[in-house]
Amino acid sequence: MIYNILVLSLYLTFSSLNVSANTTETGEVDQSSRTLSGTVYDAETGEPVSFVYLHIEDLNRSATTGRDGTFQIRNIPQGRFTLLIHRIGYATSSVSFTIDEESETELTIEIRPTILEGRAVEVVAHANGMRGSNLEHASIKVTGSALRKNLGATLSETLSSQAGFDQRTMGAAPARPVIRGLGDERVLILQDGVRTGDASATSADHAVTVDPVSADEIEIARGPAALAYGSNAIGGVINVVRNQIATSVPSRLTGTATLHGSSVNNGFSAAGLLSVPIEDFVLNIDLNGRYGDDFRAPSGRIDNSGFLTSNSSVGLSYIRPWGYSGVAVSTYLSNYGIPPDPISGHPNGVDIEMRKFQVESRNEFLINDHFFKLLETKLSYRYYNHKEFETSSIIGTEYTFNTTNLSLKARHKGRGFLDDGIIGVWGEFVDFYVFDRFNIETYNVSGSLYTIQEMNIGPFHMEFGARLDLNSAIPKEDNPNSRIGNIRQRNFIGLASSVAAVYDLGSGFYVGSTFMHSFRPPSSNELYSEGPHIAAYSFEIGNPDLKPERGLGKEIFVRYKSTDATFELNAYHNDFWNFIYPRDTGRENIFFPRLNDFQYEGARAQIYGIEAQTEIQLFRYFVANASLSHVIGRRDLSAEEKEMEGIDRKRDHLPMIPPFQINAGLNYVYRGLSVGGTVRHSTKQDRIALFEEPTDAFTIVNLKAEYRFTSKRNLLNTFSLRVNNLLNTEYRNHLSRIKEIFPEPGININLLYRLYF
Repeated sequence: MIYNILVLSLYLTFSSLNVSANTTETGEVDQSSRTLSGTVYDAETGEPVSFVYLHIEDLNRSATTGRDGTFQIRNIPQGRFTLLIHRIGYATSSVSFTIDEESETELTIEIRPTILEGRAVEVVAHANGMRGSNLEHASIKVTGSALRKNLGATLSETLSSQAGFDQRTMGAAPARPVIRGLGDERVLILQDGVRTGDASATSADHAVTVDPVSADEIEIARGPAALAYGSNAIGGVINVVRNQIATSVPSRLTGTATLHGSSVNNGFSAAGLLSVPIEDFVLNIDLNGRYGDDFRAPSGRIDNSGFLTSNSSVGLSYIRPWGYSGVAVSTYLSNYGIPPDPISGHPNGVDIEMRKFQVESRNEFLINDHFFKLLETKLSYRYYNHKEFETSSIIGTEYTFNTTNLSLKARHKGRGFLDDGIIGVWGEFVDFYVFDRFNIETYNVSGSLYTIQEMNIGPFHMEFGARLDLNSAIPKEDNPNSRIGNIRQRNFIGLASSVAAVYDLGSGFYVGSTFMHSFRPPSSNELYSEGPHIAAYSFEIGNPDLKPERGLGKEIFVRYKSTDATFELNAYHNDFWNFIYPRDTGRENIFFPRLNDFQYEGARAQIYGIEAQTEIQLFRYFVANASLSHVIGRRDLSAEEKEMEGIDRKRDHLPMIPPFQINAGLNYVYRGLSVGGTVRHSTKQDRIALFEEPTDAFTIVNLKAEYRFTSKRNLLNTFSLRVNNLLNTEYRNHLSRIKEIFPEPGININLLYRLYF
């Protein structure tokens, strides 16, 4: 109720800034709606293309073409925007268009078939002689065929084929993406632009509460774009776009149905998405479930590694000329196992029971002020509960989060040399409770003010942003004499900033650079932990005196794009002051001798490396692709460490840094059929931290195939077949917390079917 009153007040306030823009000469409210409509054609055959996903980047607007290739997006303000076009089997394209005083703008768009997965090209939209544009950005997207072919049981598995991406694992279910050696709190994971509200960033045994099976696209934001979501995301922001709250009314009932199976764990999943237009309302229903038994490694079955998960939602939107208002309710329910560690953990493993319930409201108001043109509000509440059962009746550790987020974001018109930009405020309140043998209960209150701006001068594109963060960690009870130090309220304030620039050299070549200064206050877990975490094989010790972590990230890149080849080379260097991480001290805990003490501390550190990827059309139907990534992480040793361990060097390696990896593949593509394979080689990782085990080199072979066709009723059918680890090679992931005990899965046959209707 309070929130609705706030939204209404804001709407009336912004609407009153320019009454003439929203009223007629007689003073009546102008309910006319500016609409973008059109048809998408195949550039080679001239036939309409169905099931094309269109997204207006500058606004939160999306639509899908019907069976006749037509689309319509209503309620668009005046201005110039960029429309992204995604379709399996076609080049990802973009087109710029202008909405003027006319009530309807119509486009005729041509897209070209391609056998390259990563190709993004400029397209021509015939509307008053206007041509499209395809400006390069620091951020990337995973869509279409690339998303379907690599779809895995977890978000990190789906993204692991991207250059620079790895996954931190602890069994089949608890896996989290790592980008360029950075993970946990330095990589933000979102769903439809909202934080997930889970505990996956705090420990390796905690799963991410997002299932990628229903994703329309996955966005990876870097540089200034990441500042819209947090000041700590120096590694990047991963946003899984599910469009639970519709932003436009489809012309008819649409949806998808998905079936997925895997052999390595007798896994099976099913998902259905339905979008129902009801006059000015849209009802979105998204249901899915996933099951997996214990997975099999080449050496045998991995006990207690199965899972049972569902991630479902219902959303209702009301869409009018002034914008839209919607609400969504979603659940994430998961039971999964942590494999046993008879030496330093629990001999029978740990069973996890995870529950998340979320209510989200999103509203957008179109305004026509001399400066602002759009206001977006979001409010979400999430209840998250995570229980770790050491036996069928004994809970070793239990996490409970009650999280409330509120954000207001205004998009303004271009001024001078600046294009359209955004100004926003964000707030979060978290009731954080950890129940174990040493309970922790804290309140976290955070607030932010940010802005992101862009400008384009001919071939030069520039983005810059800043975000001011305030954060308070408030223990329920102070304890100045605790074993870990003076537990008391901690307050933090900091500024994060970023600049990115891309220059179009012509002939398909681009060169660019990104700088980011990050700010990350220590989490409640890092400040106040004081107890055993058996599922993670550790006794965690916080440090209530920790200072904020600050980082300076630098990156340069070169890109090349043409009709038959793409190439990208990146070099990066991240310098951290007070890099916060849990250091394995090598000491056995006095209360739980089988567990080592993991002490949270800060150190001066550097993480740097290179990555490259390319895709080349060799012949008419053959495409070759390759990628490599190499990252190094080092930190300064403290005087205490050098004295205790008898070390005379100044620096040591950071833990959990991925080894050098190279991938190479070849695909045959003919019309709707794609068949190919990849070879992945990982070198030995012996650049390790104290008390960390090395991992050997390995080479694995993967096969994949995809076939798509349109049925007589103009329904799109897609089949994807993947065979991972074809030779059943036994290997170990260096980022696995259980790599000393268990190898990775053996040969795994995955079959995915998806129907678009």
